[in-house]
Amino acid sequence: MKSIITISRYIVGILFIFSGLVKANDPLGLAYKMQEFFEVWAQAGWLPNLMHAMNDYALAFSVIMIAFEIVAGVAVLAGWKMRLFSWLLLVLIIFFTFLTGYAYLSGKFRSCGCFGDCIPLTPKASFVKDIVLLVLILLIFSWRNKIKPALSSFGSVCIILLSVIFSIWLQWYVLKHLPVADCLPFKKGNNIPEKMKIPPDAIPDSTVISFVYKKDGATVEFTSDNFPDDFDDSVYHFVKRYDKLIRKGNAEPAIKDFVLTTLSGNDTTLQVLSDAGYSAFLFIKDDPGKGEWVKHFESLYPVLQQQKINLFVVTNNADEISAYFNTLPHITFLKCDVVPIKTAARTNPTLYLLQSGTIRNKWSYADWDDAKETIQAIAN
Repeated sequence: MKSIITISRYIVGILFIFSGLVKANDPLGLAYKMQEFFEVWAQAGWLPNLMHAMNDYALAFSVIMIAFEIVAGVAVLAGWKMRLFSWLLLVLIIFFTFLTGYAYLSGKFRSCGCFGDCIPLTPKASFVKDIVLLVLILLIFSWRNKIKPALSSFGSVCIILLSVIFSIWLQWYVLKHLPVADCLPFKKGNNIPEKMKIPPDAIPDSTVISFVYKKDGATVEFTSDNFPDDFDDSVYHFVKRYDKLIRKGNAEPAIKDFVLTTLSGNDTTLQVLSDAGYSAFLFIKDDPGKGEWVKHFESLYPVLQQQKINLFVVTNNADEISAYFNTLPHITFLKCDVVPIKTAARTNPTLYLLQSGTIRNKWSYADWDDAKETIQAIAN
């Protein structure tokens, strides 16, 4: 039994660390997923005022949960404070199992965000994974009093502190400089127009036409290939017809709802993305405030002008954002929905360098000095 508990600890510890590290690469992604859950629960009538209020703290919840996941994994491997961490792990896995179970059974989510965007899992796979982890953690919990630390007390404290520091630092770094591993459809090297198309090998939804009729006061339903033998318009009264989903496919583009419109409302997406030369997109979500990014951009702007690179400010808040660029001519403002902006720009603002719709590079506002060097090196 001791060897089973040891193996269970290794599996649980490694999975928690791995899961935490993958999510730490993009804590905003987990925060957006949390907001999605909050919104669904609010619409379902689950304490809607509280759910809406929690939206504002989603990023803080994300950072804390990711750090705890990594630290808990390290603690389990080290066998440190198992009386405490076995309880914490049990509470956490019950919570995760509830989330993944809800995502799977409700059918309202395509992914629960368990491993972020780098390793997308279906809700069913996530739910099964958490059921297995729940069983393993229950085994660890039942033997919590007999698990001995693998290190000395001082060594255990040191490794736990290091894991806390590292998990917080990694999240701070990617929140300021963009994810280390870009697993989103807007990653460097991708062609945006191509990613807006349905993949050629995609499997479409499988549907069948269903009919609903009334017969003798009762509702009956059947498909086009199994009409009842006694069907007659005088007996069956038509109610409706609809396409019934038999099997869900994956015929969806990687980039959805990415529509760029002029301030007057004209769709200019394909025109802008088909430009054969270089262009720059500055993604700005909501209103980031007039911070250091404005000063850094004012020094970056002349480099774009020198290289004759058209600049497009892509925002969901053009009326207020335009005030930050009053002194800079030759800037085109494009409106875009906030959802694709949140996917494209994990820092606010984010600069893209594109060529014929292909993302050649992207930089957080904190790395615009690097952007200047790269843009200056472009041969006209």
